[in-house]
Amino acid sequence: MNTAFIPVRGGSKSIPLKNIKILNGKPLVYWTAKAANDAECIDKVIIAADSEEIKRTVESFKLPKLEIYDRKPENAADNSSTESVMLEYLETAGLKDDDLLFLIQATSPMLKAQDIDGMFNNFIKSGLDSMFSGVREKQFHWRIKDTGVEPVNYNYRNRPRRQDFEGLIAENGACYINSVQNIIRHKCRLSGKIGAYELPSYTAYEIDEAEDWIIVEELMKHFL
Repeated sequence: MNTAFIPVRGGSKSIPLKNIKILNGKPLVYWTAKAANDAECIDKVIIAADSEEIKRTVESFKLPKLEIYDRKPENAADNSSTESVMLEYLETAGLKDDDLLFLIQATSPMLKAQDIDGMFNNFIKSGLDSMFSGVREKQFHWRIKDTGVEPVNYNYRNRPRRQDFEGLIAENGACYINSVQNIIRHKCRLSGKIGAYELPSYTAYEIDEAEDWIIVEELMKHFL
């Protein structure tokens, strides 16, 4: 059983009720719900919500694989972790230890069904324990120290050309895969031998602030 799990809540501070705010003609959470529903590898899509308004909106999508889970208020607070609601759901979901949970975040609406299927196929072939989606960054990073800064991913005395620079993989927050057993045991979305599934650079944006909304809406017009 492969379950897509999308946690949403009504208490967003930066953009009130952002999960159902209209983005490119649809509520924000619709885009990841639709991608998960359309992915061949996904058997069930769970949207964990605490808001009646969000639940009504989600029900209107009429997606065949979609179910709503009522998340507890204590796991929908400003300081609640995503792991807390994942573990809450898994306590009563009745899933098997080797079933897979795909954590998908509504704030990454650029995720597509083919991305989820591609990531799943890569995960199965890899033999890894867990995997995250990410994008390749080719910026030169520096770590702030008390005495100044120090380079993280390159030698500033021998600055590489961009085309020769491997860069870093940054999580884009869109999708994570792990087994039910591992999530419960480690209380974390990632564990064991971890792999990364690279997605296009335009998927790097997560909607957290108002300016992200403007950028992502324009990108969606070109790429979706």
